[in-house]
Amino acid sequence: MARLLLGVTGGIAAYKALEAARLAVKRGHAVRVIQTPTSERFVGRASFEGITGAPVLTSEFDADPARGSYPGEPVPERAPISHLALVERAELYLIAPATANTLAKLAHGHADNLVSTAALAAACPVAVAPAMNNRMYLNPATQVNLELLRARGLTVIGPGEGELASHGEHGIGRLPEPADLLEACESLLRPPSLKGLRVLVTAGGTREPIDSVRFVGNRSSGRMGYALAREAARRGAEVTLIAANVGLEPPARARVIPVRTAAELADAVRNEVPRCDVLLMSAAVADFRPAGTVETKLKKEHGVPRLELEPTEDVLTALVDLRREDQTIVGFAAEHGQGAVERGRGKLERKRLDAIVVNDIAGEGIGFESDDNEVTIVSADGGERHVPRARKERVAEAILDEVERIRSARGGEVGARADTRSAAGV
Repeated sequence: MARLLLGVTGGIAAYKALEAARLAVKRGHAVRVIQTPTSERFVGRASFEGITGAPVLTSEFDADPARGSYPGEPVPERAPISHLALVERAELYLIAPATANTLAKLAHGHADNLVSTAALAAACPVAVAPAMNNRMYLNPATQVNLELLRARGLTVIGPGEGELASHGEHGIGRLPEPADLLEACESLLRPPSLKGLRVLVTAGGTREPIDSVRFVGNRSSGRMGYALAREAARRGAEVTLIAANVGLEPPARARVIPVRTAAELADAVRNEVPRCDVLLMSAAVADFRPAGTVETKLKKEHGVPRLELEPTEDVLTALVDLRREDQTIVGFAAEHGQGAVERGRGKLERKRLDAIVVNDIAGEGIGFESDDNEVTIVSADGGERHVPRARKERVAEAILDEVERIRSARGGEVGARADTRSAAGV
């Protein structure tokens, strides 16, 4: 993952920077933090140090005990110039929150604290996330400063609109939520390799009703599908996410279609698949459903009901018959125990997929309801890639790397077909 440098300035929204740092570390990034002295009035350096596992600097004259290294790296033998070393090694520098005062300094080349000095010395991409009162944000001076920064190649992560720090005030100027900040940063770190493509992802687990209260379901949390949707969006794709009973915060840049049952999911996929270039079918779709659902609640005093099951539609098999030649379809197989990959390869062939992602749910701490997964990606062209146990975000990267490889192997750029159709008005 990446080396991220986070600059925190003196705004009340600094508390969100703390959560952004936590999420970045959880995602696997190595994070260092620098602060302005004023920002310590809102969040102390000890909080950032506890989250990142690295010292925080607040002045150009602070000695850096880590000597410019990021968490997980060896400490150099020689002490570098502390106010330059961190930004020299950074792959991205994010200033959040960026106050009106800081924006003015950056726009006019001032360097009177560590945060602004690092911005001038940065060779990596620099992003600023303004946060302030709406009147300060809309002031012509602030808007001109933002335009100057954009013209010089800095990325401005625009503020949101809502309740402000001043009691009873509402308007534009809120710092984006920490997850949105991190997504914006990760988009800058990764080239838009899927730009121009439409990616359709299914996630979660279907629920097949027994009566008005009970259902037959499975343990899928939707984490894998949501990780795929986020990663596809980071790579520049237009993402649609069909979510079956998922209780997670949806990805910021995906269009979400909620569904409940296998039939609803099948209908949603059929409606969306003609316009997609890549289908990632990660949802756990029920193979069976109760026959003759009761519209009211079954009462236990009436005895134990007899539950008769009937098969649901095999969505993937039906879709493959309708697929375009340039579409890429990836299935998922949750198998249990020895022979999991072989059984997954059989599904790949029967369903005529481009690839199938096999995970052995017999492994402890992976798969359903877990943040981690371990999979084997089997491709129709003979490829087979094992992804050792890792966070689902890392697994999503590996899956989309394989999608890109498959599409490139067919000839041309990954997004060429989608771009051609768009130009033609399709």
